[in-house]
Amino acid sequence: MNQANHYDVIVLGAGAAGLLCALTAGHGGKRVLVLEKSNKPGKKILMSGGGRCNFTNIHTSAENFLSANPHFCKSALKRYTPWHFIEMVNQHDIPYHEKELGQLFCDRSSKDIVNMLLDECADAHVSIRLDVEVLDSTLDLPVQVKTSQGTFSAENLVIATGGLSIPKMGGSGFGYELAERLGLQIRAQRAGLVPFVFTDAHKALFSALSGASIEVEVCSPETSQAPSFRHQMLFTHRGLSGPSMLQISSYWDLGQTLKINLMPEVDDVTLDLTNYKLSSPQKKLAQWLCQYWPNKVAVAFIEYLLAEFKEKTLQDLSKEEIKKIANSLSCWQLKPSGTEGYRTAEVTLGGVDTQHLSSKNLSLIGHPHLYFIGEVVDVTGHLGGHNFQWAWASGYAAAQDLIAK
Repeated sequence: MNQANHYDVIVLGAGAAGLLCALTAGHGGKRVLVLEKSNKPGKKILMSGGGRCNFTNIHTSAENFLSANPHFCKSALKRYTPWHFIEMVNQHDIPYHEKELGQLFCDRSSKDIVNMLLDECADAHVSIRLDVEVLDSTLDLPVQVKTSQGTFSAENLVIATGGLSIPKMGGSGFGYELAERLGLQIRAQRAGLVPFVFTDAHKALFSALSGASIEVEVCSPETSQAPSFRHQMLFTHRGLSGPSMLQISSYWDLGQTLKINLMPEVDDVTLDLTNYKLSSPQKKLAQWLCQYWPNKVAVAFIEYLLAEFKEKTLQDLSKEEIKKIANSLSCWQLKPSGTEGYRTAEVTLGGVDTQHLSSKNLSLIGHPHLYFIGEVVDVTGHLGGHNFQWAWASGYAAAQDLIAK
């Protein structure tokens, strides 16, 4: 065994989970090597949050995650909370702000977070190698990893290779392949937090409104126990995006219908329109809608969804017609043809089945020298910093176990 190339821990992947695990283990006295296939560490961190990195959410809880075992993430999240990560951010004098709903963003750039993690790794004497292709590996002790830069060995291996989302940023199925070699069950993967696309008549409407947004509440009535999400819906050339659509995409399957309340701020659309009719009987439907939507959105939806009422003044609308309009706006049902897929998905749903892992430290049951952390595991968060918090928490949980050895 080449002692120069032997480490206490090898971490595969220099993303959020891998770097947090590496720096924590390094500070705990372990000799750590990180192997990253990309030409720079933290690529997904750099592009996240529009370049400002939504690095955590102060309201993170187990209810913000999807998993076949909804209880699995609780232990790690409890041991490493958003406030632990915020403490490190404060120590590095990184300015940040709360945008909404507990989401924390860098004031300047996501580079601040990557540089913080790299500085911590340097202080902990963690070695990071980039542009490394893993050619082969032996997962029995000692672990042997044959790469394009030589063969390395270690007493422990941490798989933090992420998922399939955004392949140009480093997403790959490498972690799943390793898990399959070990005979582990892999929960079916699909793109999550991803925009919807349409190929039917809706596409023309959405394309015409590209760049505009309105607040909606959306759910998928065909998915049991799926929550509803109220936030902005963004029209794109291909379909629908924005926070509300990204959130519900993680609960949606091909062929299912979306139910969208286009006017969630109005408690009773029928009553609201009736009252407007009484006060302004000579006005038309577009003028009522323009109270709530941009003019071009109101006009386009009347043309597409309510064309039969386009030329009528409000005094000409019957009670039944008002009810029909209200139902069309508060319970609009449509069926996407699909999503934009992994190309733009923020996360990968599914992954290594948690039944094989310790919820306390993310080690493989029966093989305590192997760990799976971060996105490769069947734990996926909602939009808004929760996936980063899972990366930090799972990486920390594994590192604490490594330090204790």
